Amino acid sequence: MILWHKKEEKYPSIYEIFEEAVKKLEEKANGYTIRNATEKDLEVVREINLKTLPENYPPYFFRDLWVKYNKAFYVAVSPDEKIVGYIMCRVEYKPGFFKHFLVKSGHVVSIAVLKEHRRKGLGYALMAYAMKSLYENYDCKETYLEVRVTNKPAITLYEKLGYKIIKVLHQYYLDGEDAYLMARPLP
Repeated sequence: MILWHKKEEKYPSIYEIFEEAVKKLEEKANGYTIRNATEKDLEVVREINLKTLPENYPPYFFRDLWVKYNKAFYVAVSPDEKIVGYIMCRVEYKPGFFKHFLVKSGHVVSIAVLKEHRRKGLGYALMAYAMKSLYENYDCKETYLEVRVTNKPAITLYEKLGYKIIKVLHQYYLDGEDAYLMARPLP
């Protein structure tokens, strides 16, 4: 089932989202920062992935995405300089969700924040930084992601960022759970 959206739908601008993210960091996560990942961050990023998500990737996958798309690969850093979250993306040419021809699309491959650092706006900020970079650095016209249908907090976050459910991907995950494919145009 594909859910198409009206063209006149309004989406929040990535610049409004980015400003909101900076504000949230100041108010709810004072002392935390978002920065581009470095190669030496990749091992910690992988450890966070293993601790927080059932979908895990081999070490080379993180490095490959970092090498190709490092301007859209971010980490969240705590006041004591520990990496507590990340987002990694890739850029694909594919048929668009909002236009019927090939577009450059930013795929949010994975995002995670350690449990003890959640509810501070870090996920929102990581998404804001990545969306802005996918548009400005990679000229993406849209962005998309997959999310477990049972992951209500993540779905709510993505909806706040302007993502809409496009379709259900049946048995998308290894454990058989369905995923929502969610997307939004940029900027």
